[in-house]
Amino acid sequence: MTVRQLSLPELAEACDELGVASVGLWREPVQAYGLGAAARLVRDAGLTVTTLCRGGFLTAIDPAARAAALADNRRAVEEAAALGTDTLVLVSGGLPAGSRDLRGARERIADALAELGPYAQSHGVRLAIEALHPMYASDRCVVSTLAQALDLAERFPAHQVGVTVDTYHVWWDDSAPEQIARAGAGGRIHSFQLADWTTPLPEGVLNGRGQIGDGSIDMREWKGYVEAAGYTAPIEVELFNEGLWARDGREVLAETAARFMEHVIQ
Repeated sequence: MTVRQLSLPELAEACDELGVASVGLWREPVQAYGLGAAARLVRDAGLTVTTLCRGGFLTAIDPAARAAALADNRRAVEEAAALGTDTLVLVSGGLPAGSRDLRGARERIADALAELGPYAQSHGVRLAIEALHPMYASDRCVVSTLAQALDLAERFPAHQVGVTVDTYHVWWDDSAPEQIARAGAGGRIHSFQLADWTTPLPEGVLNGRGQIGDGSIDMREWKGYVEAAGYTAPIEVELFNEGLWARDGREVLAETAARFMEHVIQ
């Protein structure tokens, strides 16, 4: 999504030119290109698919809507397996229309995970609950902290359900480093994503993720937290940013790789 303006073939070619060996994919472009074709494309390009994003939206009360959400998440699991990734990232869902019951919404997520966890395991896929910044609690994700995400995940085996640590969403939380250690001790850090926090936020805020190095987050510090917790898997950069999407995608990808080296690795 950082370079959503690139087609999947263009993305694969640009990754090859830059020496980027791994990529996190989103379902919408994969579905548009065709699941089988996308799987062949990344395989032939020698790319490792780190995660598939996203499943989730599991808070519906209406039985038909709930059944549809579960069916969609089962399809997402199957797509992840076909692409060769072992991790499906979950954005859990916001409050249903007219509801103010956060606890009830979280319990419905747990009920859904009880069904989806074993299904994912049978396909060699793990579910990774992503905590989103509290500003998204009403409409996108009632799971706002890593502690809340772990409270849900720990009801299930770690090889079925863990968490995603995304700097954009948790950097403000003083308890997050402790929760990362908790997640690492339980083998539940299933993915780690970077995006910077820049202000002022754009209208709508969803597409306000800043390029690495442009904002308030110390990326090396957060990399240190997950590494101390035992995380050794790839690190993703996931930027929703209208300004970046309006630019040449290859240029943005090259810039992102350079910023990653400058602000995360070196």
